[in-house]
Amino acid sequence: MAQGKFRLPTGVLMASAILAGMSAGAVGVYVFGGPFGSGRQSATASDRTQSCPARDDKIAAVDKAAQGEVAAMLPADPPLSMSSLAFNGPDGAAMTVAELAGKTLLINLWATWCAPCREEMPALNELQATIGGPDFEVVAVNLDTGGDERPKAFLQEIGIDELTYYRDSTLALFNNLKRRGLAIGLPVTLLVDEEGCLLAHMNGPAEWASDDAKRLIEAAM
Repeated sequence: MAQGKFRLPTGVLMASAILAGMSAGAVGVYVFGGPFGSGRQSATASDRTQSCPARDDKIAAVDKAAQGEVAAMLPADPPLSMSSLAFNGPDGAAMTVAELAGKTLLINLWATWCAPCREEMPALNELQATIGGPDFEVVAVNLDTGGDERPKAFLQEIGIDELTYYRDSTLALFNNLKRRGLAIGLPVTLLVDEEGCLLAHMNGPAEWASDDAKRLIEAAM
């Protein structure tokens, strides 16, 4: 792990997240509980073996660029493959990250009941509008249970018009990341290279329309 970056103990992060989620306008992470499961799940053998070839130079560049508004981004250690992460595409059909190969991806897990997620959605939309294209995409995956009505209405209400609608109402995607130690609550963001390998990750919101965020993405590309 690069010098200057450190991880707080999971218990400290979760306690902070719970306090942050006590007010609707709080900036923090919303911790999953109840139907989402409680406690840390152990990684499966499959999870542990889905590693990528060494990407030390690129991870180091991303870590160096993780400053200011995106300083909470932690370098992948190790750079696991995210290619098998599954969710539904805009047509409702099942797909995986592997189908987006060839692009650098900023994968963001969000829900309408998560106040920090709602607050950062316009910035994600602006990031996609500014630098999205054939080489980069913001992949915002909604995790609301139930139907599409609520998340779609929310996106329409706040004018989100650049992000493709991705969805997982089964919670399998979040639980997959939880097993790997990459998720404790929402929002969760993963920076993934064009071959589906994790470069960096964070729990909690960020100002994704900032120059700091753009420099981070440029370092990954």
